[in-house]
Amino acid sequence: PRDEEHLRSVAAYIEKLVTHYSRFPALRGWVLINEPGTGGEIPKNDFTRKRYEKWLQNHPLKEFTEKGYPILLDLTDQTFLRDLNTWYLQWIADEIRKHDTIHELHVNNHAIFQNCAEYDFPSWRNFLSHLGGSAHASWHFGYFARQQYALAMSANSEIIRSGAGHLPWFMTELQGGNNTYSGFAPMCPSPEEITQWLWILLASEARGGIFWSLNPRSSGIEAGEWALLNFQNRPSDRMQAIAKVAETLQSRPDLFTGLQEAESGIHLLYVRESLWAEKKMAGGSAQNYEARNPGGVMKSILGYFEALSELGINASINAFEEFDFSRNNYAGTVIILAHQIAIPSRYATLLEHFVSHGGKLIVEGLTAYFDENLHNTMKTGFPFERLFGGNISEFKLTDNLFEIRIGNNTLPAHLWRGIIAPGTGQVICTFRNEPAGIRNRFGQGEVVWIPSLLGLGSRIQEDYGPLIAWLQMEVKENITSFPVRFASPQKNILMKTAKCGEKYLSIIVNKSTKTREIPLIVWNREYLPGMIFASGNGRVNKYRVKIHPEETMVVLFTKKGY
Repeated sequence: PRDEEHLRSVAAYIEKLVTHYSRFPALRGWVLINEPGTGGEIPKNDFTRKRYEKWLQNHPLKEFTEKGYPILLDLTDQTFLRDLNTWYLQWIADEIRKHDTIHELHVNNHAIFQNCAEYDFPSWRNFLSHLGGSAHASWHFGYFARQQYALAMSANSEIIRSGAGHLPWFMTELQGGNNTYSGFAPMCPSPEEITQWLWILLASEARGGIFWSLNPRSSGIEAGEWALLNFQNRPSDRMQAIAKVAETLQSRPDLFTGLQEAESGIHLLYVRESLWAEKKMAGGSAQNYEARNPGGVMKSILGYFEALSELGINASINAFEEFDFSRNNYAGTVIILAHQIAIPSRYATLLEHFVSHGGKLIVEGLTAYFDENLHNTMKTGFPFERLFGGNISEFKLTDNLFEIRIGNNTLPAHLWRGIIAPGTGQVICTFRNEPAGIRNRFGQGEVVWIPSLLGLGSRIQEDYGPLIAWLQMEVKENITSFPVRFASPQKNILMKTAKCGEKYLSIIVNKSTKTREIPLIVWNREYLPGMIFASGNGRVNKYRVKIHPEETMVVLFTKKGY
């Protein structure tokens, strides 16, 4: 809102709107705001200025750290913006509930890879009925090439799934048709892409997806665009593809009601302070280094997600606050902190609890370079030294790509190389005779710390083979115990596996340009495969699938006797 008068007018509008439409049986629920978020910028108006001043009374700016070091930069503005977004959504929800206590409340988030730090999903659960998102490839998948859009949909879904927590979720907006003058990367989704996106959503526990839009607009910047129907109101090839998926769902309600994503126990955590810090600090470079541009933090996470996807392994993407640190047994659970450059010092206690109770923590890149005050603590008392098993001597900008050898694996790394001053940690790799990685036993768990950007380096090199080989050693139990996986890494092939009772459902998508024959490994050989959907002429023969370019296959694994 611009000011108090504007806020009152919004309340009056909500009253008129809700009291009118809540009477109609066609109404399912209310979307509080379409695609909330400001891109990290605080609105410049009188209302926000006054609210910021009031907020600062309860969150006063600090001039010095607890150890007496001056705070010259901070993230206060971003913390306020997160709280402002949450307050306004809560306010709208409360206004709706004054007039309608029955219908559902929903929010669809957009550009999730750029905006997720603004979204306090755990707080939103208190007033939402379900969570959603907008995943328009032409607007929101700028970190990916078109060949990777199915992978982008998978990662987008993981962030929303984690944010929803105990609430159901669905993808509120999917691109249904052509771009003419809209979109950052204009395209027209193919029927094959539409099919891929839908099945990926379902394997990620989504209740479904809604396409924008059925009919084309007649005027405005999207005139004649985005639609599933053509100008003669006939179904497009994309609409026909949706119908085929819907027919399969309707034919097997026993399978598709209550699908749950199969969990590997691997969690890729993003820390919102890291995304805020990058936005504030990253100013690009003459060499256009990826890690010097906004996006390096998220792309580092995506590197690990993409690597595990080539194995057919599901990995969760969670905000740090969304991970459950209250348990007393984390055996079999892995957290990966990939280049999370700013971590609040108070998180050290939570991570120590996780590792000491059996968890495994993999740390890479410039993780914990800053604290929540953008203060470099590696010089002034590193809060993670006991847990990590050492400190950093210094970071050196080495090259756009350089190699780190860990055991028998040589991994590409990007830009910076951390030189470790080991404490309790045991050196597991060196670079020019300087410690480049350590392993530290801590309680019942362990920490592996490689302060170089392995995920982003692999992504830049477009080769996840070495990273996968290393992960196969470090998270071996998580991989080998997963219900269904590829027998070997499969570049440009995606698989997501979900569970329904005693059955498993694997969605396999071929984004390569060639027909592929892929052997699968099933954890329990009592499970036998059978195909229930193929968008092409794919086949499954025992534990081997034949899948054509751009094809989607859905394979059901059923235990003998069921």
